[in-house]
Amino acid sequence: MIKTLVNLFIASALIVNICNAQKTASIKSIVEYSNPLTVAFGDPYVLKDTDKYYMYGTGGGAKKGFSAYSSTDLKKWDYEGQVYYGDNKNGWGIDAYWAPEVYKRNDKYYMFYSAQWKHNPTNEKENFKIGVAVADKPTGPFVDVKDAPIFDPGYPIIDANVWFENGRTYLYYSRCCYKHPVKSEVADWAKKKGMYDEIEESWVYGVEMKSDFSGVIGKPVLLLRPPVKMDKAAWESRSVTSNEVNRRWTEGSYLLKNKDTYYMMYSANNFDGQNYAIGYATSKSPLGPFKKALENPILQKNGKVTGTGHNSVTISPDGKDMLCVYHGRTAATGHTRLVFIDKMEILKDGRLIVHGPNTSN
Repeated sequence: MIKTLVNLFIASALIVNICNAQKTASIKSIVEYSNPLTVAFGDPYVLKDTDKYYMYGTGGGAKKGFSAYSSTDLKKWDYEGQVYYGDNKNGWGIDAYWAPEVYKRNDKYYMFYSAQWKHNPTNEKENFKIGVAVADKPTGPFVDVKDAPIFDPGYPIIDANVWFENGRTYLYYSRCCYKHPVKSEVADWAKKKGMYDEIEESWVYGVEMKSDFSGVIGKPVLLLRPPVKMDKAAWESRSVTSNEVNRRWTEGSYLLKNKDTYYMMYSANNFDGQNYAIGYATSKSPLGPFKKALENPILQKNGKVTGTGHNSVTISPDGKDMLCVYHGRTAATGHTRLVFIDKMEILKDGRLIVHGPNTSN
């Protein structure tokens, strides 16, 4: 998302064009946001509402739900408390509340998120679905719009992202790796090495959603998946080739638009490991086909930061810079995921660049 409608949607779309017009040298790889922030979120999402920012994410001390922070400068963040509780009157989840994103529509605030669905007749280990809750304020309380997920595609799904354009609404999500073994050269290589008998994968899909978020229209479209060929899959297969786990992820999608091109940022590798990294793909349509960038990954571990992934995008308070908000880890912070903010831009040749990961020490 840099959305084209309402609040962040309009402002963000405008700033993409502004950033694209700037000279590359005008954005430097410097730390301005005290990375890492003291906010212990995974999957951070930032909503800019008038002159204030609100951040939501996975974890951060929330019990079966989500908390929020607010800021006016993206540097000092105030804790707003828990804004969504899974046991609200329409709550359908039971645990593993992940990746909230909040959008303002018609003076209401809608939170899309994933959780384990309590309706689980076959006792699946991973029974994730996506739901939506509504509130009158960005700080909640958010209450589910119905006592069930938005829809059930027949497999577990996470990481909702939403796009509004020309009166239509699109939902993007990731199919979980669970019970999804896929044949590929990487899988053949791992089996020949005696590492894994099969490799499970997660894929990103898009589908049109009803305007009241009560369900979907038509069938989901496959947009992104790990490469089948070994020589084209190096950075997206590190969790396998490092013998970490028998899974390849494509998740945490985030759509933005510059001029007539759609950019889908996404994360690959184990979200809980050091190799989590971000790439992007482009398309001329919100439902693809998307083509992955040759320069991927555009954000990955360096000597100080690891596990960089699942980002959102916002704009600086002065409206001049486009910013990538993501989670990562340092040696000093240990395994806890903390939020980072770094500048990003779209160059004149169409390439998307993130100037990070950076730390303030």
